[in-house]
Amino acid sequence: MNYLLHILVMLEIYILLALSANQNVGLSGLLSLAQAVFYGIGAYAAAITITKFEGSYWFALQVAMLACIIGALLFSYIAGKVRDLYFSLATLSLQIIFFSVAYNWIPITNGVYGISGISNPEFFAMKINSPGRFALFGGAWVLLVILFYIWFLKTPISRLIQATRDDQIAVLSLGKNPNYYKRISIILSAVTAGIAGTLYATYTTYIDPTSFTLDESILILSIVLIGGAGGIIGPITGAFIYILLPEMLKFLQMPDSIAANMRMILFGLLLILIVRFKPKGIFGKYLIQ
Repeated sequence: MNYLLHILVMLEIYILLALSANQNVGLSGLLSLAQAVFYGIGAYAAAITITKFEGSYWFALQVAMLACIIGALLFSYIAGKVRDLYFSLATLSLQIIFFSVAYNWIPITNGVYGISGISNPEFFAMKINSPGRFALFGGAWVLLVILFYIWFLKTPISRLIQATRDDQIAVLSLGKNPNYYKRISIILSAVTAGIAGTLYATYTTYIDPTSFTLDESILILSIVLIGGAGGIIGPITGAFIYILLPEMLKFLQMPDSIAANMRMILFGLLLILIVRFKPKGIFGKYLIQ
């Protein structure tokens, strides 16, 4: 039972990550290769606040969100004016810089050894220290974020973000600044990823740089590509496929050592098939370019 609850918690974390990536790639058309950066910023900010300053989860969450907002603002001012391949290259540079800092800034991040002893969250004096409680806690976060994005998609700001994605000149002709709306999108994406990072850090109680690599950023992007970008259902579907695929392999009675590798092989094959036969993804509204 605990194993199934663990799978559920990881599914919730990846749903948040997929929704965060969808905000960039699906709504604003910004192909980011650095989604794991803000995931990592949220995780490290929470871990450092809890372990070094003995802060509560809720205080650590605020610190993590603030760190993600500041990081996203700085990055968007530097790279927000470029598009397409150049933006992707800028995010790739950000990913490399973040991993290098996390790996080498030993006094703060503890380098390759990571940060351990991260305490679990508390909710009204109740310690969320079991898989069942954490599954409910993570589920509440997922529900809140989904409801937020359902509301946000209907707002004028969201429509202008999507208009910026489709035709920046048309947005300029309306007297609007496309870079401003890109900046909003990057910040929203970063904060959502940061929330996922705080959940991951306080659930596993240990983090290290290997959880926030370029591979992780590409994986998150692939989840959105498979499920489909531009809506809510697509990213959630992609997260379900990625997390539940290894469980399906168990019916084939493969050894664990083989099944772990087969998951990525099958996920890669599925990605190729999606790109070839359904470029917008399973439930996609926007073609990632």
